[in-house]
Amino acid sequence: MASNFIATAVEQVGPAVVRIDAQRSVSQISPDTFNNPLFRRFFGEEMPPELPPDRLEQGTGSGFILNADGRILTNAHVVDGTRTVKVTLRDGRTFEGQVVGVDSVTDVAVVKIDSAEPLPTVRLGSTANLSPGQWAIAIGNPLGLDNTVTAGIISAIGRTSNQVGIPDKRVQFIQTDAAINPGNSGGPLLNDQGEVIGMNTAIRANAQGLGFAIPIETAKRIADELFATGEVQHPFLGIQMVELTPETITEINAQQQMNIPPDESGVLIVRVLEGSPAQAAGLQPGDIIQRINNLDVKTPTEVQSQVEVSQIGQDLTLDIHREGRDKTLTVKPTAMPAELR
Repeated sequence: MASNFIATAVEQVGPAVVRIDAQRSVSQISPDTFNNPLFRRFFGEEMPPELPPDRLEQGTGSGFILNADGRILTNAHVVDGTRTVKVTLRDGRTFEGQVVGVDSVTDVAVVKIDSAEPLPTVRLGSTANLSPGQWAIAIGNPLGLDNTVTAGIISAIGRTSNQVGIPDKRVQFIQTDAAINPGNSGGPLLNDQGEVIGMNTAIRANAQGLGFAIPIETAKRIADELFATGEVQHPFLGIQMVELTPETITEINAQQQMNIPPDESGVLIVRVLEGSPAQAAGLQPGDIIQRINNLDVKTPTEVQSQVEVSQIGQDLTLDIHREGRDKTLTVKPTAMPAELR
């Protein structure tokens, strides 16, 4: 019988937390080798007669079952590069899992297993009222140790991907001091009611006692799209931005010979990609974004968040300052190009 709320939560959720074993082939000769002039000079355009066999790389991660029909949520980096994985439940049952979809932009992936019997599932919670100091419980398979439970508190919310050290992701993370080690990736982060509020994902190698999780709303939204279509289309504007602070204003005015007022606020566009929706809409380097769809924005992360929840092909209204004058432009986001994902 459970003796406290942590044990109760684990009793409820533990059966739905799975171990995911993935195996992928990794070439022992990098693509750069074939482009090496000396290599081509020796072999010409033909492949050498014998190449070393691909190396098999094995990895273990975690996941959790969303639906009784076997839909599983995990991290993209756990299953990336493979189409099938081995899924092991806490009761010892094993299944071959099909990787249905992977989204590297948010590090979310989904796997499907088939079972003759209904499978245990988790209960999803909400991060709407999440705040630092609340309890956090992590379940996963760190270092191959199945169904390991750790507990702590929510240390912070809204950590940007830059702060976490993975700037190519479009996620704002939950930070916790519940121990998260290799193999925990893809496992659930629970509140004190045993509801899933996040998916454990990012670990900073240079930090001790810090773990990060993708908010469940983001993970579930991406998972639904992956199960529906096998891929995710992320809205894209094609701009590079910096936050305006007194320090950045001084630096930008000095380096780029601009004349930004010291009390200016907003997000400065420093680059507009050629052929992008931003260029088509008339946005220019030096424009300062102040509002998107009438919502104030002060950081690139806030801009990115508004873009992410927009619809591809639908109007996005940007209120900007340009050379001291207010201007409103309408941008139609397109799907993020594959080479930028």
